[in-house]
Amino acid sequence: MDQPLLGALEAGGTKMVCATGYADGTILESSEIPTLDPGATLEQVVAWFSSHDIQALGIGAFGPTAVDPASPRFGSILETPKTAWRNVDLLGALAQPLGVPCGYDTDVNAACLGEAIFGCAQGMSDVVYLTIGTGIGAGVMVNHQLVHGMMHPEAGHILLTRDPADPIGTESGCPYHASCAEGLIAGPAIKRRWGGKRASELADDPKAMALLAGYLAQALVTYILCYSPKKIIIGGGVADHTPLVALARPRVRELLNGYLVTPEIENIDTYIVNNSLDGRQGILGCLELARRALES
Repeated sequence: MDQPLLGALEAGGTKMVCATGYADGTILESSEIPTLDPGATLEQVVAWFSSHDIQALGIGAFGPTAVDPASPRFGSILETPKTAWRNVDLLGALAQPLGVPCGYDTDVNAACLGEAIFGCAQGMSDVVYLTIGTGIGAGVMVNHQLVHGMMHPEAGHILLTRDPADPIGTESGCPYHASCAEGLIAGPAIKRRWGGKRASELADDPKAMALLAGYLAQALVTYILCYSPKKIIIGGGVADHTPLVALARPRVRELLNGYLVTPEIENIDTYIVNNSLDGRQGILGCLELARRALES
């Protein structure tokens, strides 16, 4: 029996990744469209999927975005720094012209789902997926359900204690918070401190890596204590191209200070890990969102 062709859209702030595939995780074709003017960008996205005869579409959107189906703004981009996209009905702009069932969530929740269905967290009920790149986002799964709540987790903006040796100055890389995780660890913060350098250029700088690992460890301890995940998976350019994850593990243990005694903390090298799907976790999660939309 032929599998239904599914569409997956990883709607990022820089690019829209469009893909087709099957519910078993097979990705058949993909294409990238720059995230520019909403009207022109979404017209191209609709045209791409219209030419592929998909039967359902899974959308993982950059945020903040409304993910509660009961909300009158469900599927809309909210107060994003990308001002042209504020209040854009992303879901409606795609579902109406394509005429197929659509699943909708945040891009990081989709990535979390991808790891839970196809990656290193298969079968696990409680997972945190963290992406560290231009910003920091977190996807959270509790008891097999992606967490939404009032909106959705914005765990990249938890407040951290500043390292007195941090050369970043009074401002951070976040326009909203002077001491949040995104403002201290993500790409703009790294460039601000080190003369425009990218994380990959600092991978061999022990002082820089130790500073960032200390901040990441603070954030991870908060996620561990609040969400009690069975695995933490970290992706994004900053994590993928530096030893940051490995360096943060012993710092997490130090900060926990023996308070938690679990097999996960005991085996911390397999508990806090880099992403396992070579950057495909978001698209694979979107395929799963499409599968669920088609089934329901």
